[in-house]
Amino acid sequence: MMENALSRLRLADLVLLLGRLLLSLIFLHEGSSLAKNITATIDTFATLGLSAPVALAVIALQLGAGLSIATGFLNRLGALALALFCLATAFLFHTNFASQNELLHFEKDLAIAGGMFVLAASGAGSISIDELLQRTNRLHPWLRAVL
Repeated sequence: MMENALSRLRLADLVLLLGRLLLSLIFLHEGSSLAKNITATIDTFATLGLSAPVALAVIALQLGAGLSIATGFLNRLGALALALFCLATAFLFHTNFASQNELLHFEKDLAIAGGMFVLAASGAGSISIDELLQRTNRLHPWLRAVL
């Protein structure tokens, strides 16, 4: 019976790792694409009425929080940040529901936000940097609370 519980735990942790990697992929890809084409990115943001610092912040958020999710380092913070980012993106930029494409992007952003909220609540699992850090007894209390 104990062996069965251990094998299920390992499977659940592998599935959680796979989920984290899949969720992070869209942000790592988009953030790196925006960074590679920084001039076009800043121009596109300008057409939306957003400044260059906002464009840079979005790139930093996507790459930083995407890596946070993928590695499981400060996973809860990264997941919460990306959940809020997805909600903001959905409600600010994908509200033309007459367009099937816009509706699809709206729903996709809501679904990703939901997955991120679940990840923020559940934590990164045992296959993560957060778990490795929690096993040490030298963490500052604020860091232990965040993990």
